[in-house]
Amino acid sequence: MIRQTIFVVALGLQTAAAVAQTTTPPPAPAQTAPSTSAPATKSDQTKSGLTLEKFEARREKAFMRADTDNDGKVSLAEWTAFQTERKAKGDPAKSFARIDTNKDGFVDKGELDAFLAKRFARLDKNSDGVLSADERPGHKTAPNQEQ
Repeated sequence: MIRQTIFVVALGLQTAAAVAQTTTPPPAPAQTAPSTSAPATKSDQTKSGLTLEKFEARREKAFMRADTDNDGKVSLAEWTAFQTERKAKGDPAKSFARIDTNKDGFVDKGELDAFLAKRFARLDKNSDGVLSADERPGHKTAPNQEQ
């Protein structure tokens, strides 16, 4: 009786082993979220940071709101009115002069893009092409340090 039981169990194990060898392997496990100890990839940084393209788009949209006559460029008078409306700090004439590189009295898209690219490069301390929250401390989108 014991021999028959052992024989049946052994036969069952052999059958199970044979079936296991002939079945297809299980699918690969789904990728899990990256561990916090692993370095962030470029796409992770892009999601959590601000790329030059996004930085320029945001600033250009805000800047062009100053273009009240819709001629595609901003005059010193338009810039001053815009800065006053925003309650911006500093002298609007000085900030305008920094952006108006050809000194024609207007800031166009080309001058704005060049200014923003320089500003972005200056803010991007680690030169990874993405501004993280700690690289833009005075920025509206930066975390509020008081909270």
